Amino acid sequence: AGDVPVSERAGGKETMSAFCRLRETHVVVLGFIVLMCICFSSIFYLPKNEETIFSLELHSGRPGARHVNVARDQKALYEKVEKANIPPPPIPETIKESQFADIGTSTPEGKRNKIKEMMKFAWDGYRQYAWGSNELKPISKIGHSASVFGRGDLGATIVDALDTLWIMGLTKEFEEGRKWVEMSLDLKKNARGDLSVFETNIRFVGGLLSAYALTKDGMFLRKADEVANLLLPAFDTATGIPFSLINLATGRASNYGWASGGCSILSEFGSLQLEFDYLSNLTGNPVYAQKIAKINSVVSQLDKPDGLVPMYLNPHTGKWGSRDFSMGAMADSYYEYLLKTWLIERKKNKNYKQWYDDVIKAMENKMLYRSKRDKLQYFANLKGSRVEHKMEHLACFSAGMFALQAKNEASPDARKHYMTLAEEIGRTCHESYARSKVGLGPEAFQFLNENEEAMTNRDKYYILRPEVLEGWFYLWRMTKDEKYRQWAWAMAEALEKHSRVGAGFSGIRDVYASTPDHDDVQQSFLLAETFKYLYLIFDDDSIKLDEWVFNTEAHPFPIRN
Repeated sequence: AGDVPVSERAGGKETMSAFCRLRETHVVVLGFIVLMCICFSSIFYLPKNEETIFSLELHSGRPGARHVNVARDQKALYEKVEKANIPPPPIPETIKESQFADIGTSTPEGKRNKIKEMMKFAWDGYRQYAWGSNELKPISKIGHSASVFGRGDLGATIVDALDTLWIMGLTKEFEEGRKWVEMSLDLKKNARGDLSVFETNIRFVGGLLSAYALTKDGMFLRKADEVANLLLPAFDTATGIPFSLINLATGRASNYGWASGGCSILSEFGSLQLEFDYLSNLTGNPVYAQKIAKINSVVSQLDKPDGLVPMYLNPHTGKWGSRDFSMGAMADSYYEYLLKTWLIERKKNKNYKQWYDDVIKAMENKMLYRSKRDKLQYFANLKGSRVEHKMEHLACFSAGMFALQAKNEASPDARKHYMTLAEEIGRTCHESYARSKVGLGPEAFQFLNENEEAMTNRDKYYILRPEVLEGWFYLWRMTKDEKYRQWAWAMAEALEKHSRVGAGFSGIRDVYASTPDHDDVQQSFLLAETFKYLYLIFDDDSIKLDEWVFNTEAHPFPIRN
């Protein structure tokens, strides 16, 4: 090497350096190409959208990042309630838009998909034009709020619709609602004026508890607890019978002035136990169950005129108000909750069944009639000694109640008797639909002389109520008589033809008019109840009646061990 000229040695070093730099460049380029291939390939393994992410999160059984703290906080609670409640049902399959168009309505599956489309249309209109409001005016395309919600925007439709969205497999829409509840549901902050204790309980507390029961998402349980806690001042009366109204800002509770001199209403203070008992069962906080026990203690000790339970009770004196009796408005869900509380506790509390049996037998003796012309059975209203011969739409829920009773009676004679009564009431309520021009029933169906149609303008409206359909749902599940599905589908077609308007579904002011006059209100219970019962009557595998009990807003709760 010592003999090689310096200039040549320098040239060799430069050549070697250039060669090394070339090799380094190749390595960098090759590494970059490999990295890009890996990144590009990974795209195909990522979730395609938020809906898929949510679905994967639920299927994994593990909470996503945003739920980690919730999961930690609720771990002990989950362990407790797992032993007390049946597991949530399988996560519904997410529907695709093409299913709406591709499947006809000749099969139960096709009918379910059409009802899903109707539900989605109602939800989408609300989401676009009234998000966060209580309800939608689907023609005016603005928000709407009934007086039962006070004057604040509380998102009643969102909470009421959650479990229906879940049951139908509308996962994207469910997640939209869930996010709103988590981030924006705050009754203490947003409520204005007087709220109905009853409606807040069955829609908000009931809707949130049902969403929890179906998903085991602890956020829903915490929200239900928050709402129910806000209602507790209404129970601060001399008797423990709660007031009907509460102002959440002030904590002041009161009754309606028109309710027999300021009395509390039977269907309201008598329809709290499903939600309050379940909430105490889940949280371990006995205060809710204690409120119910106090109500039961007061009512059970009162005299019942002719075995009947009046619609009004003074919360200060513990005495009945005017002697008015009904299977419908202001009484209906009292009877329903006696039966269902007995069932949800696996028939262990015999008091509820005894109270139910006593009052139903008295009503059969004093209030059950058969029309002269078509021999239709119906429960009349009693105003003191005066009989009002009409069947309210609200009272049509009793067809379902009697069918549910029949299924759970031990005596064959009792099963036969109450199933027959259920079928008779279901037929009467169907007649109220069949005799209207639009195929939807009036608010009340009068029986005067030979005329069996609604007789006053006040009775001719239809506000998207579910009670007639509710009866047919139970009757279908118990009997499998195809006519109940046929009647339900005819109702779905009538809703589609006569109630579907610009951005949703509207009530009708006169069901006997050839051209519907719409009231421009999409009630929250359309999404909570009417569409749910329509869907479930064509789906025998969802929400089985030996595992679940519906509250009076059609929110399902599990039968407890």
